[in-house]
Amino acid sequence: MSFEEYAALARQLSAQHRAGEQHAAAESARRRDLHAAVDYLQQRLTAQGQRLDQLGRAIGVDQPPPAPGPGTPGETAAWPGPPSGSGAPTAPSSGPPFAAGAPTMPGTGDGEPAGAPGRAGVGAYPQLPAGEARLALPTAVSPAGGGVPAQRAASADPAVELELARRMADEADRHGQQAELLAQRPALLPTWSPLARAVAVYAGCGAAAGVLVLILVLASGVGLVDGFTLGAWICAGLPAVAFFGGYLVLGRWGRPAMVAGTPPRYLPLGFLICFLVVPMAYCAYLLMVRGLR
Repeated sequence: MSFEEYAALARQLSAQHRAGEQHAAAESARRRDLHAAVDYLQQRLTAQGQRLDQLGRAIGVDQPPPAPGPGTPGETAAWPGPPSGSGAPTAPSSGPPFAAGAPTMPGTGDGEPAGAPGRAGVGAYPQLPAGEARLALPTAVSPAGGGVPAQRAASADPAVELELARRMADEADRHGQQAELLAQRPALLPTWSPLARAVAVYAGCGAAAGVLVLILVLASGVGLVDGFTLGAWICAGLPAVAFFGGYLVLGRWGRPAMVAGTPPRYLPLGFLICFLVVPMAYCAYLLMVRGLR
């Protein structure tokens, strides 16, 4: 080998060595980036799990039971093969090759079975005892059958899998924000403001009490209710019932699930509405009766 060939070979080896070092450095950097991405994604998933637990407790949903792990009694019972000591018949390990009732195989002409070349009295597929049969490893078979080994699945790219997991985490964050926005709205009139909701509830309860006032007035007209009872219910009883009814309705259906504390119920406004609507309903009834006369 000449000096020029030796120098060219040395340069080639040096270039290959530098390329290997660069490849190793790039692979190491890629692995560091993958580990950092995995740690960040793990932190995001942990935070999402905690937030989902908070949402579940807020709406009164218990956590689902854990899934059964491997080795459970159900999976153990489903394992093929006769259990030990079950009394299942096992194949004999020794004995004549042509037992009574056993199917015979065509011979080769020399008194030996066709599937046992070289040894007399041995079948082509010798049967094993039950204990050894359970220890035999299964062979992977393709879905097409025929005993052909199944093709191995191609290895997935970690970067692609992490990108898919990141997109799913982003989608989970988006749905979680939508769930929080929905949880911050009450079940009763969710698009209304708290003040408008309170006015509507107290006014509705006052209107219901006004209907009861009309019924009491009609009952007083036929002599079922005296004047003192009618006045007590109109001035105090029915307005108080309407006020407490609106208070309870706002506390039960007007409270968002994710809002800490008690939302405002506007008690002075509700008291004013209820104690004005019921007497006004009675006055409207009197005016209507006089107008009809």
